[in-house]
Amino acid sequence: MIRQISIFAENKKGAMMRMTDTLIEEGINMYSLITNDSAEFGIVRILVDDPDGAAAALQKAGYLCHIDKVIAMEIPDEPGSLNRVLKDIHYGNINLDYLYVTNSSRVETALAVLHTAEIDQVEQFLKVRGYKVMD
Repeated sequence: MIRQISIFAENKKGAMMRMTDTLIEEGINMYSLITNDSAEFGIVRILVDDPDGAAAALQKAGYLCHIDKVIAMEIPDEPGSLNRVLKDIHYGNINLDYLYVTNSSRVETALAVLHTAEIDQVEQFLKVRGYKVMD
């Protein structure tokens, strides 16, 4: 299980740049970033090498953010691999809050990042099914 930072940010010009400027100033490296937006605000989710340092720096810069536990699991970068994961999740009667797929220099495969209310149980379920989950 890894920790992801979720940031609540205004949807306006330059908002992402100011956020990444803050991380650069602290020497924090991002592995992954995804945004979900609405008309006025958005949620930015990032995986970084120093979640505590990033959250502290972003909060000091005025951002509302928190750290969430997420599951990041390696999946083959080939057709059908995400579908196999989703079938296992479905058969396990697991409800996902959200999921995204990314690539990372930390691993040679794609990463499926998922969040669920039952994070510890789902992580164990996936490990038993043979998935490689990042720590």
